[in-house]
Amino acid sequence: MANRLTGIAASDGVAIAPVYLLTEPDLSFETVTVEDTAAEIARFEQAIAQTTEEITAIRDIALESLGAEEAQVFEAHLLVVADPEFTDQVKGQVESDKVNAETALKNVSDMFIQIFASMEDNPYMQERAADIKDVSERMLAALLGVKLPSPATISEEVIVIAHDLTPSDTAQLNKKYVKAFVTNIGGRTSHSAIMARSLEIPAIVGTKEITSIVKDGDLIIVDALDGEVILNPTEDEIKTYEAKGAGYAEQKAEWAKLVEAESVTKDGKHVELAANIGTPKDVVGVLENGADGVGLYRTEFLYMDSADFPTEDEQYEAYKAVLESMNGKGVVVRTMDIGGDKELPYLQLPEEMNPFLGYRAIRISLDKTDMFKTQLRALLRASVHGDLRIMFPMIATLQEFRSAKKIYDETKAELISEGVSVSETIQVGIMVEIPAAAVLAKQFAKEVDFFSIGTNDLIQYTMAADRMNERVSYLYQPYNPSILTLIKNVIDASHAEGKWTGMCGEMAGDQTAVPLLLGMGLDEFSMSATSILRTRSLISKLDSNEMAALADKAINECATAEEVVELVEEAVRKATEEA
Repeated sequence: MANRLTGIAASDGVAIAPVYLLTEPDLSFETVTVEDTAAEIARFEQAIAQTTEEITAIRDIALESLGAEEAQVFEAHLLVVADPEFTDQVKGQVESDKVNAETALKNVSDMFIQIFASMEDNPYMQERAADIKDVSERMLAALLGVKLPSPATISEEVIVIAHDLTPSDTAQLNKKYVKAFVTNIGGRTSHSAIMARSLEIPAIVGTKEITSIVKDGDLIIVDALDGEVILNPTEDEIKTYEAKGAGYAEQKAEWAKLVEAESVTKDGKHVELAANIGTPKDVVGVLENGADGVGLYRTEFLYMDSADFPTEDEQYEAYKAVLESMNGKGVVVRTMDIGGDKELPYLQLPEEMNPFLGYRAIRISLDKTDMFKTQLRALLRASVHGDLRIMFPMIATLQEFRSAKKIYDETKAELISEGVSVSETIQVGIMVEIPAAAVLAKQFAKEVDFFSIGTNDLIQYTMAADRMNERVSYLYQPYNPSILTLIKNVIDASHAEGKWTGMCGEMAGDQTAVPLLLGMGLDEFSMSATSILRTRSLISKLDSNEMAALADKAINECATAEEVVELVEEAVRKATEEA
């Protein structure tokens, strides 16, 4: 029997393919004295040639699969390799100090990295430090004869195995060849998991040990429906999982028939099923999956993909593109949510003991009002191109909302006085992710136009448990009655004032949570675009009145998350059998 490993099913599907191990190789070396410096310099020149060839190949692939903007980083890397200021110093040190090329390369690259990294008043030059680090690492690997992993160059069907996947790793994955990925760490709400769902790549995270168990080329099965990895499977197991994968594909084909369908319950109650996006390019997936709108546009990616603060015009074009593409459907745009695990090289954020509870999101916007007003001007100008709703993130107090709203009102008045057209139907709301705001929802509801619940943070703040920390991941409990009580409080408060509540955290697309949220009266569910059709199918089988009774029972009679799950599973099984 083949070995089995379990983890967290982060993105549904079944895949069978060889392993591509994406782990950092050992680049350690000894300092050696060399007599034949000419031969050592020739060895370094060979490493330069190999590095140039590799980066050029990666750039070409990135250009084809990701576009010109993402490929620019590799253009910058090619400039470093070709810069005599850098390479001549390495050669010079080999000659003068009679040391091996590895040592000279390390000394020179460390010096350049330190110089550029210290240029705090020049963000562009600071960014060059990262380019030099990447390029020198690739050169060092060439000198040591070690292969550096590069997801962008994958050209055959594989399953990527890694300790974790960074956003830049996942951005390089080509779904034509990468059939799935599995990581040691992570949860359903980690960046890699969210990216996997938007790419529609099966993924299992949090296996703890997958990288130490498999080797490059091992055949494995990823069952991301049940969170299992089967290592070196038998022929029978391969057949079994091929059939399981085919069954899931048939299920997806059934869901695809619902693209044009309305999002209604069995008893005819309408809800909004919206999608979360990070860039205007994501709108394609939103429309293909028949979303009723965009429930979360994460604007920080505009800032993260730029070498400097994006200008008002650059932001305007991005917001306009999304609003126009959605053809009058609602678009909720979250103002910049930088901080926590999202940093900008050109915005010097303070070193903090706990950045997730620190200077971030609206706290930065209210402090750096020029930056905030630039974003608001761009949004207000774009508002005439669609149905815009603006949402402020990380609001803890009513005073914060009032301060942000005051800046919004001032910016709107300035634009109108300049003769700029601004929509009169813009809604302004807040993201409820801090328990203080959820508890005070009754007061907030009198002043905001809507709420959108960000469950990823709301859960970790309520449970005092970092959702990225494996040791306390068991406390990330979306179905805990305490979390459900907070959510119900927010929804009820909005309805009492004739307002609406959406949810843009991962919980909105969670098939166990959906019946409960429906029962609590959630108006809008915003999720990864690829979860919409499956959720529409589930909602069509549920009676809203029965789900209201279910939610009430879960909140008032259950004591643990496990009891809630048991209750929901039984109710859904019964509902789907009747359907």
